[in-house]
Amino acid sequence: MLLTICKSKIHRATITEANVNYEGSITIDTDLMKAAKILPYEKVQIANVTTGERLETYVIEGKAGSGVICLNGAAALKGNVGDIIIIIAYALIEKDEAALFKPSFVKVDKNNHIA
Repeated sequence: MLLTICKSKIHRATITEANVNYEGSITIDTDLMKAAKILPYEKVQIANVTTGERLETYVIEGKAGSGVICLNGAAALKGNVGDIIIIIAYALIEKDEAALFKPSFVKVDKNNHIA
C-alpha cells in the first residue's frame, strides 16, 4: 500500500512577487529548494496563511540567495505580495517506509532566508 505523506515543507515564506502574465507556477529561491529537497517542476501545494487560499502548481528555480517567492500566472490571483504561505511537497511511499521517513522542513525569516 502506498501512502501520500509530506516530503518537504517551506514554512511561513513571504510572497515577494505576483506575476499574472507568466504561464504559471511558483518561483522559489534555489537555496530554499535545495534545503527543502524540492526539485524544479515538482508539484507543490501552497497554503496561504494570510487568506486561507490553497492551490497546486509546479516549482521553477529562482535566483539563489534572493529570497524570491513569486506566484505566477493564475496562481498570482491567489495571493498578494506580503502574504505568508506554506509550500508543501508530497510523496507516495510504501507504508513500511513511511513509518521511518523524515520530511525536510525549512523555516524562513521575514526575508525568506533559512532561519
